Amino acid sequence: MLPKNAFSRLIDGWLTRIGQWISWVWLALLAIIVVNVVLRYAFGEGRIEFEEIQWHIYSLGFLLGLSYAYQADAHIRVDVLHERLPPRIRAWLELYGILLLLIPFVWVVIFYALPFVWISFQHGEVSQAPGGLPLRWLIKAVLPLGFVLLLLGALSRLSRVCMFLFGRSHHGG
Repeated sequence: MLPKNAFSRLIDGWLTRIGQWISWVWLALLAIIVVNVVLRYAFGEGRIEFEEIQWHIYSLGFLLGLSYAYQADAHIRVDVLHERLPPRIRAWLELYGILLLLIPFVWVVIFYALPFVWISFQHGEVSQAPGGLPLRWLIKAVLPLGFVLLLLGALSRLSRVCMFLFGRSHHGG
């Protein structure tokens, strides 16, 4: 329903490529889970690094896939009301939702996540578990990265909503 513009095409293209690439991590996660289960139940040997890499991969998939889901409009919303509203009312709700809820929330997460990652990096944080993974700051860095991508997706969507509500394409131009 929303018209595209040069900015949204650029950002949405990047987010789509990232989303397509990151979708493969779910297969890697599945493989690691299967290997871990087989090792544990068939051989009685649990591996902490497999446990940790599972939540690292899940974090990658979720945080980097979130922006793709948003720009593709595949995210969860209350469709019971949303789908019954006229397109202009939906666009106004989207505009206010992006400006008053999404962008401020994303900004707060990025604002607090950057020092969170920096402190972890400065301390050379590693897993506290014996045999756990090193470079804890690296997985923590995915948090602000994912939210920066979500911010780009929000700005792309905002540009499309503004074009729909205020642009020439909505008025037949």
